[in-house]
Amino acid sequence: MRVPDMKIDPALEKKYRDEGMWTDDTLITRFDRTVAKYGDREFVVDDLGRRYTYKEMDRYSDQIAAILHDYGVREGSVVTYQITPRSEFVGVMLALFKLGAISAPIGMCFEESRLYDLLKLLGSCLHISVAKYRGRDRGGMLEEACEKALGKRRTILVGESKVSPELVCLEDLLLIKRDVPPRPKGTGTDLSTILCTSGTTSMSKAVMLTNDNIIFSEDGFNKDLGLTEEDIMFMPAPLNHATGYHHGIISPMLRGGKVVLQERFCCVDAVNLMNSEKATYSMGATPFIYDLVATLDRTGMSLPYLRFYICGGAPVPEFLVKKAYADHQILVCECYGSTESVPHVYVRPEDALKVHGLHSGKAMEGVEVRIVDADHNEVPRGTVGEEASRGPNVFVGYLNNKEATDAALDDDGWYYSGDLCTMDEEGNIKVVGRIKDVIIRGGENLNANEIDACIDGCPGVADHAVIGRPEDRLGERICAFIVCEPGMKPDKEDILDYMKRNRVPKRLWPEYVEYIDSIPRTDSGKVQKFKLDRVLRERMGIADEKPLISYCVE
Repeated sequence: MRVPDMKIDPALEKKYRDEGMWTDDTLITRFDRTVAKYGDREFVVDDLGRRYTYKEMDRYSDQIAAILHDYGVREGSVVTYQITPRSEFVGVMLALFKLGAISAPIGMCFEESRLYDLLKLLGSCLHISVAKYRGRDRGGMLEEACEKALGKRRTILVGESKVSPELVCLEDLLLIKRDVPPRPKGTGTDLSTILCTSGTTSMSKAVMLTNDNIIFSEDGFNKDLGLTEEDIMFMPAPLNHATGYHHGIISPMLRGGKVVLQERFCCVDAVNLMNSEKATYSMGATPFIYDLVATLDRTGMSLPYLRFYICGGAPVPEFLVKKAYADHQILVCECYGSTESVPHVYVRPEDALKVHGLHSGKAMEGVEVRIVDADHNEVPRGTVGEEASRGPNVFVGYLNNKEATDAALDDDGWYYSGDLCTMDEEGNIKVVGRIKDVIIRGGENLNANEIDACIDGCPGVADHAVIGRPEDRLGERICAFIVCEPGMKPDKEDILDYMKRNRVPKRLWPEYVEYIDSIPRTDSGKVQKFKLDRVLRERMGIADEKPLISYCVE
């Protein structure tokens, strides 16, 4: 089922179909095929003690589909859900596919008015959520926000709420036997999923993805990384992002593999879980692998089954790639992409040691990538410009936001990412930063991420992020936000001494240092610089009406 907002170029659609990159398959027909071939193999294991084979997950999702059907969910209905990395997420997702409904998982960070706004934007007809998150009962908040947005009796909880005991629980509903509802036929170009962007700069946008988009992306991912039914994915990242949703759940599902879920990331528990389940690979944001390596160093533990770790969300420091392999035999493979063009560039495991974190890899087969200037003309190799991609994986628009769709996705199918990159003669992509990450100091454009990378490894610095600090004379100066290691507090001179020793050019030296307890990040690990900008504004006593720097505005 297509919706009016979807932007699909007819010529590209014909090309992708003629070349077999888009087919008549849907995600649920592919799941059915996997069940038929690998039904007795384990599909989903979580750290709450649940284990499901493909056949068992098929039956479980049938039961959930029957419940949702009784709630009026039909083909084309949008159902939102906030479920942590646990088996219920997979059951709900598959149930929606079986009904031909649109799966719209959203982050746990959305609460109260933000949740209400998102439910209205997405046109949700039903909301499903865990009752408790990080020890807090969400029942009262959910009851108020969802009733206001959806009406009464349009909320289902996973677990019980003591705050709002009248809210119905999925577990209770599953005790009632129901007939399995009929399935609509569906097509590859049907809208299957809506994923919301991370919100690093402002409000999230609702990214529309078809069956064809997701299947092509994950078939290519499996092929390029050499993954088979024998490979076991460890996934601790949120499942409402492309990393968890596409690569954590869909990728194993398409090939008959297994996924191991950890509801809340804890390094020691993660190592034990990976070893007990013999996980062969994992994926997440840079902080995940950084913490894992630090834990292995500190405890002497090891990960003998883990072949490689795919790292996205931010460039991977070269020292971390080298250290992970030299000390722990873990290949770290950087990947690059976005919700709109799900990671389509990555370092293959066989190239990881040659690359050493110097670039993000090459495009997957079937996806075109080019680097362009402000007028969307391709720039010479090695020149910094905006990364653009086109392929069967690229999204089909933002829901209810034609202006944003037309700004990001042109009529020829090119998606303009807003990321500054270079491409070398071999087609390797290096991510330099966001267009909105440029600090304009005295007329000179400085890249905040380049400066940030120069602070990596500074003694006493546990985490850091660089933004522009407004100034009348120069426009902006370089400001580094620092999270200190316990018992240490490096000052600006300590940081500058470190940069001098590493021969960092003076024009990249931070001029201000601000201390903060933690760097605000999205669930996928990206720095929310607009929040740092807000903190800086408050500390400087600047009024909140007007953004200081360009990357605060979409």
